[in-house]
Amino acid sequence: MARASKKDQILDQGMRAVRRTGLVGSSVRDITAAAEVPLGSFGNHFASKEAFGLAVIDHYFAGVREIVAATLDDTSRPPLARLRAYFDEITDRLERRGWHDGCLIGNTSLDSTETSEAIRVRLSEVFAEWHEPFARCLLEAERAGEVTLPLPALSFADFLMASWQGAMLRMKVERSPEPLERFKTVVFDALLAPGRTPTNERNR
Repeated sequence: MARASKKDQILDQGMRAVRRTGLVGSSVRDITAAAEVPLGSFGNHFASKEAFGLAVIDHYFAGVREIVAATLDDTSRPPLARLRAYFDEITDRLERRGWHDGCLIGNTSLDSTETSEAIRVRLSEVFAEWHEPFARCLLEAERAGEVTLPLPALSFADFLMASWQGAMLRMKVERSPEPLERFKTVVFDALLAPGRTPTNERNR
């Protein structure tokens, strides 16, 4: 088996440092120490810490795409079951990490967008791509008669993603899954409950 490149090693292991202390809070020394490579190796593969940050975002989001493919894009299941499977899969992963570090993309959005325009732009692109499978899944659920959406699919997808990011922030503060479970209860037992009638229709 081919040995992993130093660049991959810095990305894989350096991402752990970013998870713990954020991109802004992680020095190049922290990143190379986590990767167990010489300090000088960093400059051989990344022109700057900003370049490393962009690579980390892409590396992390590649893993997100795999989760999306296995859940939101799994057409062997009904749309709402796929949506729930996505949130359950993320919950399981967060549990294995002790409810500590949340979403690297969400965390980086908080700590780096004021200091790096390149990172801000890349994160904007990531979120634009990320909400599309949510919107597709919601639209399929509505067309299949599983639910009547309270908002257009794209708008509701954006709301779900923003609310989920907020739930993960609360999870980090509380070191507990309760904010995540509250989110899922509100979404699936109220907003997307079968037979739910949107407020604007009830008030006509």
